[in-house]
Amino acid sequence: MKGSCQCVWTAVSLCQVGMEVAPQLKESLNENFFDFLLTFKQIHGDTVQNQLVVQCVEIPLYLTLYSPAIDWILQCIAYRAPEVLLTEMMERCKNLGNNALLLNSIMSAFRAEFIAARSMDFIAMIKECDESGFPKHLLFRSLGLNLALADPPENDRLQILNEAWKVITKLKNPQDYINCAEVWVEYTCRHFTKREVNTVLADVIKHMTPDRAFEDAYPQLQSIIQKVITYIYDFSLLFSVEKFLPFLDMFQKESVRVEVCKCIMESFIKHQQESTKDPVILNALLHICKTMHDSVNALTLEDEKRMLAVLINGFIKMVSFGRDFEQQLSFYVEARSMFCNLEPVLVQLIHSVNQLAMETRKVMKGNHSRKTAAFVRACVAFCFITIPSLSGIFTRLNLYLHSGQVALANQCLSQADAFFKAAVSLVPEVPKMINVDGKMRPSDAFLLEFLCNFFSTLLVVPDHPEQGVLFLVRGLLNVIQDYTWEDNSDDKVRIYTNVLHLLSAMTQEVYIYHVDKVDSNDTLYGGDSKFLAEINKLCETVIAQILDHLKTLGREETLKRQSQLALYFFNTILAHGDLRNNKLNQLSVNLWNLAQKHGFADTSTMVTTLEYIKKQSKQPEMSHFTDLALRLPLQSRT
Repeated sequence: MKGSCQCVWTAVSLCQVGMEVAPQLKESLNENFFDFLLTFKQIHGDTVQNQLVVQCVEIPLYLTLYSPAIDWILQCIAYRAPEVLLTEMMERCKNLGNNALLLNSIMSAFRAEFIAARSMDFIAMIKECDESGFPKHLLFRSLGLNLALADPPENDRLQILNEAWKVITKLKNPQDYINCAEVWVEYTCRHFTKREVNTVLADVIKHMTPDRAFEDAYPQLQSIIQKVITYIYDFSLLFSVEKFLPFLDMFQKESVRVEVCKCIMESFIKHQQESTKDPVILNALLHICKTMHDSVNALTLEDEKRMLAVLINGFIKMVSFGRDFEQQLSFYVEARSMFCNLEPVLVQLIHSVNQLAMETRKVMKGNHSRKTAAFVRACVAFCFITIPSLSGIFTRLNLYLHSGQVALANQCLSQADAFFKAAVSLVPEVPKMINVDGKMRPSDAFLLEFLCNFFSTLLVVPDHPEQGVLFLVRGLLNVIQDYTWEDNSDDKVRIYTNVLHLLSAMTQEVYIYHVDKVDSNDTLYGGDSKFLAEINKLCETVIAQILDHLKTLGREETLKRQSQLALYFFNTILAHGDLRNNKLNQLSVNLWNLAQKHGFADTSTMVTTLEYIKKQSKQPEMSHFTDLALRLPLQSRT
């Protein structure tokens, strides 16, 4: 008993020395191995068998002492070996009565292309093997691993599958069965149609369902799913495989089920090139996405939530019912109810519904019928209802603005007003610090950006007949006035200067841009003197607020900020004010002097600004700039 086992490990030592000393000489490896084969027959002799009985060691356990040694020697022999050597090894294996252990090592060691080309020969040898000590299903598993890497002759493929599956399907032990079936699923997917794949999946379900055997085989079942979706990535074809969805039902453990669903959705997003409305695909993927969504709880990490939201959003973007806009909206309504716990999904749905409204407008070329007008209002209502459920303050603000713009473009004026009012009322709730990518940041810059965008929209929003002149602008100004700004922040002044830009644009006879088929205030008021007077009053109020702020910056530590803001305000007046007005002209001169008063002004900037004024003075109707330039002295820092 010791002799045979010692022999193989002695052969390993000799081979190892040979590989280190002369790796190019393979003859010594072959001779060592062939010598070992002469002693290998002792295993089945009476002496060894009796010793195994005495020591209470079963033959399968004893053979595990041989496997590593035989595998290592054969891998050394097979490395870059010609195909003829495989033929010789197969003959020697036959001479030993097709020993299963040796045959398995041969299939593991030689190149997959060589094994695949002789698949039928190996199957014949496997059939004749003695199962005692090394079961046949392990041999078929090794053969299947090779066939996953290389293709057998085309004419033999079906027969190979049939011969292998005859053995696999008879296995009683679920673990033995699934370890073997997992390997052959890939071969089936590579070479056959959905019919054969369906048959294999049905057989796996049949074997793994009794006594909930699938609970101990989740890694193998996951591997099967991964292989199926790797080779069948046409999802209309995949979901027509009758047993695919029942196969998914075996994943009862939530964490595993979610991982499988993620794999399926990743494959869909990767391979689905065109949008779909196939009800089979939609129902199946909605179920899969719902499974992912329902796994979210209070302990779910933010990264995990983001990943799930990206996958669900990828699916939502790929759903299109073409010109059936009502069906599209119904889908979005259903999706909202199913994915309400993932905020990024709700945001995507709002954007999708807004896009749907704009597509409707495009189809109708802006001339809505009674039916399309009602449909667009339904889209607007969807957004108005959904936005308050979001937690991110700037997400809500931007969506109110965006949705209001969409409503305005579709001539839904009262709905647009509702969005803009909601945005105005939300501004006071903006906190001083917000979470940005896991870090707390001041919110002032984000609020400034939002308000500037908001002002650009307010230019074209017509006044409500019952709300008074510029009611939205007045409301927003009141909110800005009451908002508590940081002491070291000048964003309030920057916002007020942007308000002046807006008010200046509102005094024009014809606004610089419009929304198609929406009459803005330039049309409604037609340059009415009362309207212009109201704008002038607002301008005076805003200018007073800016000047008050500049006065507060008169302390030594804030003089630099005062200089910068004074120049910023000067440029605003220069670009948007009527400097023929004496009061405004004098104010600009005062601001110019204030910017330079304490030596903090950038000389090159001041020179460039003055040169611009002189250049502009040569333009028609700009002669008053000549007098202005004479009143703007340049002061050196010294």
